[in-house]
Amino acid sequence: MSLRVCVLAGVCLLGGCTLGPDYERPAMDLPKAYTEPDVGTTAPVPSEWWKLYGDTTLNELVAAALERNADIRLAVARIEEADANLRAANAAFLPEIDLGGNANRTRSSTTTALPLPSGIPAVRNDVRLALSTSFELDFWGRLRRSAEAVRAQLLATRYAGDIVALTLEGLTAQSYFALRSLDAQLIVTRETLATREDALAYVRARAKGGVASELEVAQAEGARADIATQLKDLQRQRVLIEHQLATLAGRLDLAVATGDLRTLPMPPLPPAGLPSALLERRPDIQQAEQQLVSANAQIGVAKAAMFPTLSLTGFAGGESARLSTLLNDRGSGIWSIGFGLNLPIFDAGRYRALTDAAVARQHQAVAGYQKAVETGFREVADALVTVRLTSSSEEDYQMSVDAARRALRLSRMRYEAGYSPFLEVLDAQRTANTSELAALRNRQSLLSATVDLMKALGGGWSADRAGMKP
Repeated sequence: MSLRVCVLAGVCLLGGCTLGPDYERPAMDLPKAYTEPDVGTTAPVPSEWWKLYGDTTLNELVAAALERNADIRLAVARIEEADANLRAANAAFLPEIDLGGNANRTRSSTTTALPLPSGIPAVRNDVRLALSTSFELDFWGRLRRSAEAVRAQLLATRYAGDIVALTLEGLTAQSYFALRSLDAQLIVTRETLATREDALAYVRARAKGGVASELEVAQAEGARADIATQLKDLQRQRVLIEHQLATLAGRLDLAVATGDLRTLPMPPLPPAGLPSALLERRPDIQQAEQQLVSANAQIGVAKAAMFPTLSLTGFAGGESARLSTLLNDRGSGIWSIGFGLNLPIFDAGRYRALTDAAVARQHQAVAGYQKAVETGFREVADALVTVRLTSSSEEDYQMSVDAARRALRLSRMRYEAGYSPFLEVLDAQRTANTSELAALRNRQSLLSATVDLMKALGGGWSADRAGMKP
């Protein structure tokens, strides 16, 4: 009966209670769906969303960035550290067993007031070997709350790694689109340069024939020099973007072949009524929630410090004057078992203050989580608006380009026929060049906006996972 009572008491002690509040997700007053008009279809977007652009070079750059970028390696190392911390926290639930040993040879004085008893030599050997253990009973749940907090920190670190990966994917894609935009602008600028060189040659020929003035020649030369300067500036920008891509991909000798932004397709976009529940997939929101879980568990750790600490200690081994009989002689055995209790009696309010600090940190984590959710909702709404309006502007930009080209053609015909001065041709040239470059930059902005939308949604989405009806 006494054995059963001891076992039952041990179970109760080990089970104990857990101090501190259990985690509950804070309620957020968000709209159930986004009200942005329809911008796409219900086609799903995979997690590797950058492959939707159908560009092999972009796929290779993103893959290289995810493998070789220094920020990714740093995130992986932090995850490994957090995983080790969790294993260390879980190890606290099991008793630690240590092996200790010592060997001494001592001599006692024979001329003291109390001489050594007969039969005890003045020079003695003492050899000791023992296993010792110490085990804290988690009666108040301190160890469980600590493990809960560390586990949440591990998850938060993993989500932080997902944030790094998603940010790196988006930055690589947008840098690549900027590079392709510059390639397209270089193509247009070279065509414009060729047109202005032809115009300069034509004006010079007319000037030799006495039809055109030197003023017109100077104007044509200035227009040609302006576009040549613009070409060199675009080449400089392309080299800088290429260097940025090389750093992102971890390949400092990277050289990207020329391409054209206008060949890249538009990925499928979400439809109207996109549910705000998709925000739960964002790694930054998941990270903020796990930080809140950890802060919530730390309240229990702080409260448990105000209660008694219960522990079991013990050791077992042997002690002998000779090493040969240390473990063989039954009389050399030694052991000890003990129970410890440590209860703070007066701490001048220290543990209460630490608990209040833990509660304040939990309130900070709640605010951080709410801010992350609100920021995520705004970023998705902004991206949806930007995609819709930028996409609708493409037709207007194309109409502007067509009109500018037609105006340039007509101005040249009027100038050659003698109906208008060369200044009208120069204005038409500048307008045509500006319109074509603006259309290309709008296309780049549209592709970049789709990347922002993918990032805001946490990288890909599907109607099924969002609870939408296709």
